[in-house]
Amino acid sequence: MSAAIEGEVVRRGEAGYAGTWSAMLWNELKPQRFPDLIVRAASERDIPAAIRLARSEDLRIALRSHGHSWCGSPLRDGGMLIDLSALTAHEIDPITRTATLQPALCGREFVAALAPHGLTFPAGHCGPVALGGYLLSGGLGWNSGALGPAAASVRAVEVVTADGAARTCSKEEDPDLFWAARGAGPGFFAVATRFHVTLHDLPTAVAETTYAFPLGDVEPVTRWATAAAKRLPANVEASFMLATASPDITAATPRPKVISFTGTAFARSPDEAVRCLEPLRSCSLSEHALFRRTDVHKSFEDLYSASSGFWPRGHRNVVDTLWSDTGYETLLPALAASVADAPSEQSLVLAPLWPASQDRTLSHDMAFSVLGETYVAPFAIWDDPAADTANTRWLRDTMRAVEPYRTGHYIAEADLTADPSRARRSYTPQDWARLRSLKTAYDPDNVFHTYLTP
Repeated sequence: MSAAIEGEVVRRGEAGYAGTWSAMLWNELKPQRFPDLIVRAASERDIPAAIRLARSEDLRIALRSHGHSWCGSPLRDGGMLIDLSALTAHEIDPITRTATLQPALCGREFVAALAPHGLTFPAGHCGPVALGGYLLSGGLGWNSGALGPAAASVRAVEVVTADGAARTCSKEEDPDLFWAARGAGPGFFAVATRFHVTLHDLPTAVAETTYAFPLGDVEPVTRWATAAAKRLPANVEASFMLATASPDITAATPRPKVISFTGTAFARSPDEAVRCLEPLRSCSLSEHALFRRTDVHKSFEDLYSASSGFWPRGHRNVVDTLWSDTGYETLLPALAASVADAPSEQSLVLAPLWPASQDRTLSHDMAFSVLGETYVAPFAIWDDPAADTANTRWLRDTMRAVEPYRTGHYIAEADLTADPSRARRSYTPQDWARLRSLKTAYDPDNVFHTYLTP
């Protein structure tokens, strides 16, 4: 039956399996989980054929768009992995301001393709991340304060279900499946082969203001920044970062740990962008700042280049997330103590304000939902395999420090291997029950792997 598949079919034990297996994850930290069979789809036509093959051999299916799952959800023990990384096509209709795209198209490439048309899309902050897994998880990306989570801009999704049937789901057609396709993430019970999305006006001017302070100033800095951020308009993306100072902040060695605060305005003109950042122009703590740069004009390429510096290729990573209703004035000092003791200088904590927009109606009627008023994401990043245990322990200890304040997790970046409840706690109880019910209805034979657990 594999002869019906145009793409590559690699079985465990065959020559070439090890290299194919290793290429399935961007993360250099590869979990020791091994599919029995990897199908590298050459086109959408291969998807029904792969599902038929999996069913004929009683293999459960996992999926990969581009391998950027931090916890390695595509790699499961046994079963089949369908690799969609060859599906990168897209079509743009500037008249209707819509586009269709395949799951392995990367956000940076899509944003660049839209720019000549004066259009954009809230793609992810990391340029190489494919849009498939990103959209299925909800999608927290650039300018989502104004545009909402990326899944809010999805109009329809073409899928292949567990019976091998191709169908299109939207609010009007298969609305339950469409609801799940916008937030179920790695637990989605079908193969998404094409997304139909609404496009937005391209911000013709982007400007950024950044302050960095010694990590010991975390409490006053957090108080100032959270107060100032309340006066920022929705089109300004604001975030804290707790990290080791970058070389452009200080040349001191060893480089100190810092708390930085950045506001990025997406506007229609350079003057408007600067006006949007006005609440950040003055800072009562500025004499303590190690670094201060205001109203710096940027391009999307600049933004992507900067983010690539924080998450470089060739490194080992473990990540987790936490939604909370507790203020940053409480959360960040607790996290700063962890950052100060991080075994790797590359590890950091990111705390974006309103990562999915202050307007919660933009997250309605989809599996993804905002589960708290505040959000933090610790990243353990290192390069020495001998340090795996120390850095993984650091991440888990950091999460335990703020666990009492947890109201939920974000499924795209939750450490699903940390605790069996991580996936469940990424949804409201009602949404979790609905997802489980829909999984049974659309995949009664349990063809697709569900959420990764320890």
